[in-house]
Amino acid sequence: MGELGLTWVAAVAVALVAVVVGVAVYWIGYRAGSGRASAKMEAGFRDRQRRSRLTLGGRFAEQLSPFFEEFRYDPTEARFLGSPIDFVVFPGLATGEPREIVFVEVKRGRARLDRGQRRLRDLVNAAGVEGIRFETLRVMEPDRLDDDADGQ
Repeated sequence: MGELGLTWVAAVAVALVAVVVGVAVYWIGYRAGSGRASAKMEAGFRDRQRRSRLTLGGRFAEQLSPFFEEFRYDPTEARFLGSPIDFVVFPGLATGEPREIVFVEVKRGRARLDRGQRRLRDLVNAAGVEGIRFETLRVMEPDRLDDDADGQ
């Protein structure tokens, strides 16, 4: 082979090595990246699943709260709304003599009032009408906080 033939073979060999190295780097990067992507996707899935369980547990606690020890009203006097607050309670209604109207928001664990619920609480408190009040009820919490004592 002449000098030109050797240069051409060397160029092809270098190109072939570059392609092989490029494919190897791409494959290694793809495998490593897909592993990270899979781990991220799995972590995201677990987080969504955990938050979904917390939400469902909270809704379950809201619905059953009139039968919990922390609910200090007669369950027959409570009316479930669900949104924007959970209950309106009319203490004394069962005996035919309602004494007050209590807006009750049930919170499980360390859940907090959302912006709309805080605004409703503030409106009820600002109205200053005797016999109408807002109360946050904590259920299923080991260190239960008193009504709005957590500064919500």
